[in-house]
Order: sequence, then C-alpha cells, then structure tokens
Amino acid sequence: MYLITGGAGFIGSAVVRTLVRRNAPVANIDKLTYASNTDSLEDAADAPHYRFERIDVCDAAAVRAALERYRPSAILHLAAESHVDRSIDAPGDFVQTNVVGTFTMLAEARRYWMSLPEDRARTFRFLHVSTDEVFGSLGDTGHFTEQSPYDPSSPYSASKASADHLVRAWHRTYGFPSIITNCSNNYGPYQFPEKLIPLTILNAVAGQPIGVYGRGENVRDWLYVNDHVDALLAVLERGRLGETYVISGRAERRNIDVVEQICDLVDEMRPRAGTRRRELIRFVTDRPGHDLRYAIDASKIERELGWRASESFDSGLRKTVAWYLENEAWTARVRDGSYRGERLGLGSNA
Repeated sequence: MYLITGGAGFIGSAVVRTLVRRNAPVANIDKLTYASNTDSLEDAADAPHYRFERIDVCDAAAVRAALERYRPSAILHLAAESHVDRSIDAPGDFVQTNVVGTFTMLAEARRYWMSLPEDRARTFRFLHVSTDEVFGSLGDTGHFTEQSPYDPSSPYSASKASADHLVRAWHRTYGFPSIITNCSNNYGPYQFPEKLIPLTILNAVAGQPIGVYGRGENVRDWLYVNDHVDALLAVLERGRLGETYVISGRAERRNIDVVEQICDLVDEMRPRAGTRRRELIRFVTDRPGHDLRYAIDASKIERELGWRASESFDSGLRKTVAWYLENEAWTARVRDGSYRGERLGLGSNA
C-alpha cells in the first residue's frame, strides 16, 4: 500500500493516477485546499484498491489513524502550499502546511515505522518531494546539483527548505528511511490555473491580457508532470536511503519564450480571425524576490537510476495546451472557486 499526501493536487493526483493504472493499492490523504481538486481523480475514484480521506497533514491524530488503518509500505509526501505569489501574501499558511505538516508526517511516520516487524521496517520508505527553489537563484551559467547550498528567496522556498532539513535530520538522527527529491518547474494536465503555463493558456483562449513579470527574462527549467511521476517512482523503488536526487526535464526557457510559444499553439489550435494571441502580452511589475534563473543537472538520477525525461518541452507543451482546450469543463469548475486569475504576490496581506 502506498500512502500519498496531497494526492488531490497537481503532482499528487498524477502520482495517484499512475499507481492506480498499475493496479497498486493507494491511500490518498488531502486537506482539499483551493488547489486540490477531486475532479482530477475521476479515473481513480472507482478503482477497487484506491481510498481517499480528507485529512490535514498537520492533524497528528488523523495522520496516525490513517497510518494504522492502511499500514503502508511507502509514503510519498507531496502535500504542500506551492505557489510563490501566495506565499508572499500569506506566508503563515506556508509555514503551517510545509513546515509543521512535514514535522507531523515525520513524527507519525517514524512512530509507525518503529512499530513494524523487522522485515517490513527494512523495506519501508518515506519520499519527501521538494523543489529546486530551495537553492535560490543562478546567474547566467551553472546548474543546481545535489550538493548546491540552500539559499531560498521566498517564503515558499524557505518553508520547503525547512521541510527538507527536517527530513534530512530525521534520517541522520533516528535512522529514519527517507529520501528527498528536488524538482524543476512542473507543467501538464490538471494544473491549477494560477501557475504560468495554465494561466497563460486560459487567458490566451479567453482573449484576456497575459501578464508577464518584468521583461520575461527569468529562466525556468521545465519538467512534464508524467516524467516527474516516473522519476519519483524510480527513486522510491531504487533510490538510496538518506540521498537527495534532483530532477529536471533539461528544458530551460525564458518566461517570455514560454508565453509566446503558448500563444502560438493556441493560435494554431483555436484560431481567431484578425488577431494573434501574442498581442495580449503585457509586461507587469516584477514580483518581490523573483529569482533570475533555475536549472538542474539531473546526471545523478539519470546515471544511478536510469531515469530520463521522455517528453521534450515542445512535445509536452503541445500536449498540455491541447488538454486544456479539450477539458474546458474541468477548468470552469476549478475557476468557480477562490481563484479567478487575479494578480497575486504583491505582499498586501502578509
């Protein structure tokens, strides 16, 4: 049995769908915050070996009960507040979920692990899923590796860095069987539309202004979500305890280039007479502490575990744009909630 935290979120739901397709038993616990969506789990909902419970990872008693009920052989900890702009406006939410929630999961998972028979304890794994943003910003050259120093710039990345340190300390202090991954920017189907790629797609389709921070010169290293899932499962199955693995699609792009490519794809797939979507682009005031560039050298996971991204950025982005155009009902239901595409990250509520 796999226990997934945050399995109704973007990456978590992709993990759940993959495991269910493999006929693996899965228990999914999720608080169902604004960015969670059970519609993303329709393909899994009726699977005989799938279970869902609405649980906050900060609720120790509920987590403990779930562990006793499902008796997992592995935990994939994905539950997190993940949007940098929201962390600027409401940093306390990120400390609570990402730091306190991870501490709670570690404490309860260790308690559970210590109760297991020796053979099951020996094979138990706790995989903590983190981000490359904990490493801060790169200049024009260089790449993040597993040895990169931590230098977080935002409340979000600081909270994830704190969680990483807790996981590492649990392994070193208690011998707890944990592994950490740090990934580059994910994209793909079912992503909540406050992130750059889905928000740009939806605004381009609707003919609404497409905001780009600064001059769009910030660089991100993109990773198709299904490739990320394959990497996580490879780490869980073959990764070494106490190790960190950085994961990327080796797909660096400037934000402005990503936005323009999306505009062109929407023009191709949903043409509008007399206008091009690039005309909707508007440069807006940059967000505070906006890191210039992220890029990951994924040599370790490629060499040791034999994983490599199968989607190029061009193929993955085309699939992503097509998915959003074909699933407008999903998008409409998501946008009926708390987020309607407004600007976040101005720090007014911090």
